[in-house]
Amino acid sequence: MNIDSALVRELAELLAETGLSEIEVEDGGAKIRVSRQMIQQMAAAPAFAPAAAAAPAAAAPVAAEAAPAAAPVDAVKSPMVGTVYLAAEPSAPNFISLGKAVKQGDVLLIVEAMKVMNQITAPKSGTVTAILVDNQQPVEFDQPLVVIG
Repeated sequence: MNIDSALVRELAELLAETGLSEIEVEDGGAKIRVSRQMIQQMAAAPAFAPAAAAAPAAAAPVAAEAAPAAAPVDAVKSPMVGTVYLAAEPSAPNFISLGKAVKQGDVLLIVEAMKVMNQITAPKSGTVTAILVDNQQPVEFDQPLVVIG
């Protein structure tokens, strides 16, 4: 497959101009998808808006407390843009549940991107303390998915 670098650059510029997080074009059997990370911007806005509305004088301390909660330290993050599936198929049980012990390498969930099912595995052993996504939810690159404590 020959990649048209000029087209990729044009698509990247279009993303920047429009504020979109991803764009995909198809010509015949070839597809090109360009995406950019927007998670930092999206996560920061809700953390500051309620604090400013509640008490402008206390906005800085409240915002500082809310920022760590947006991206837990032990969170497993999405390696790509895609759709989350908590089970291997609709009739199967979920890979994980709250309080479940997992070992390093255990499958936590699947992120489907461009019709490819990517297994997301536990980077360490521990207990699932939070599941931050719902089944069939779209996710962005580097978005926190699961917290293992």
